[in-house]
Amino acid sequence: MNILHVYPEFPATFWSFKYALGFVSKRAGNPPLGLITVAALLPQEWQQRLVDANVTSLTEEDLRWADFVFLSAMTVQRDAAREVISRCKAAGVKVVAGGPLFTAEYREFPDVDHFVLNEAELTLSPFLADLERGSAQRVYTTDQFPDIQQTPIPRWELLDMRRYATMSVQFSRGCPFQCDFCNVTALLGHKVRTKSAEQIIAELDSLYALGWRDAIFFVDDNFIGNKRQLKGEILPALIEWRKGKTGLPFNTEASINLADDEELMQMMVKAGFDSVFVGIETPNQESLTECGKKQNKNRDLLENVRHINRTGLQVQGGFIVGFDSDTPSVFQQQIDFIQQSGIVTAMVGLLQAPYGTRLYERLKREGRLLPHVSGNNVDGSTNIVPIMNVETLREGYNRILQYIYLPEHYYARIRTLLKDYPSPTIKTRVGMEDILAFLRSVFHLGVKGKERVHYWRLFFWTLFHRPKLFPLAITLAVYGFHFRRVCEMATG
Repeated sequence: MNILHVYPEFPATFWSFKYALGFVSKRAGNPPLGLITVAALLPQEWQQRLVDANVTSLTEEDLRWADFVFLSAMTVQRDAAREVISRCKAAGVKVVAGGPLFTAEYREFPDVDHFVLNEAELTLSPFLADLERGSAQRVYTTDQFPDIQQTPIPRWELLDMRRYATMSVQFSRGCPFQCDFCNVTALLGHKVRTKSAEQIIAELDSLYALGWRDAIFFVDDNFIGNKRQLKGEILPALIEWRKGKTGLPFNTEASINLADDEELMQMMVKAGFDSVFVGIETPNQESLTECGKKQNKNRDLLENVRHINRTGLQVQGGFIVGFDSDTPSVFQQQIDFIQQSGIVTAMVGLLQAPYGTRLYERLKREGRLLPHVSGNNVDGSTNIVPIMNVETLREGYNRILQYIYLPEHYYARIRTLLKDYPSPTIKTRVGMEDILAFLRSVFHLGVKGKERVHYWRLFFWTLFHRPKLFPLAITLAVYGFHFRRVCEMATG
């Protein structure tokens, strides 16, 4: 059996880093972890190939080779997924689809032959058994959640690893919180299910053996969802594993209550984590109450962010406007918070209601839902009829993006971060790729860029005041180039 795994192309989004990847000669930020995990669950005697359309093209020869195309996608890849399905249908190749997009919207894809939905550890096996008997059904789904301690090591060898900026590892699935706009619990449940330390170390060992020395993203939606296992088993194992190794910085996602646990933060830094994405959402307490974000309430969010930064975990933040409780004053509140916090990577989006969330169900009852959610966090779209005047909301949203990614304000946040951020503890080596990336930044940002004055100010300020953070400063400057391009598209 010849299985062709296909991952559709991403549009230019906040997290695609499309306009930054060229600086480091990469084609994609992260690999399709779901597909290479599914590949490890398939019969190993089957022939398998992977086409990630973000790094290479899907050819007619690929389709002629394949008996089945296994297709996975997220919501933001909807249009590209439709194109892949259309090409498969024209080529006479059957499509097996799964992943977040299809789990939520499989009824919208009549040309797909089989859907293996939810988590493949439970739904793939019955599909394979029926396929062998010649009686494969169209839809395989479940309301159960698998034990991921049985999940195998992903098939990294299917990737052209040279094309990626980051590799991905997953420790846990699920989240204990109940934010009403988030579809994580709809897809993965409230109970936090985890892999063992042995599994995580085995995955890291396999990446290391393949020569990987760059960043590794722990893709967990809330890495600290099970603190007991994290502090008692996982982090001690990671700390031990890191000894004597060069490079391999870790980053992940966590809730703001990370700031309450000094020991946990220190252990994460010692294990090699240097950044963490946190869902701040809004400084408006009424809006936090509205969306059930109780973990963010009744705390000094600004000081929490600063504390995490000072520990050595750079906070990347998610922000939302368009809650029912928001008033026009929220736009300036968001700007002030982002600038004062020094959150350089600040993703600001309009509130959206993904399928399966409590917010979706409430707005459906109220008759306030528009067609499809885009899945793009910063394209200025929403599937919600807001309480606030639509034009006021869009104008305020655009004002936030235009302000925080104006070079003057963006580079000011970099300096705010660097003043508090400690020197890195991870040993890294400088290769030719790094030197070329630096030279490209000098040319594109320092010579050609409209931000060149701010680039050179940061350049010399960092050299004189925080020289050990110079690589980070240049990296964040390059990120800014990407963020501005994306935000300019969003605001017109």
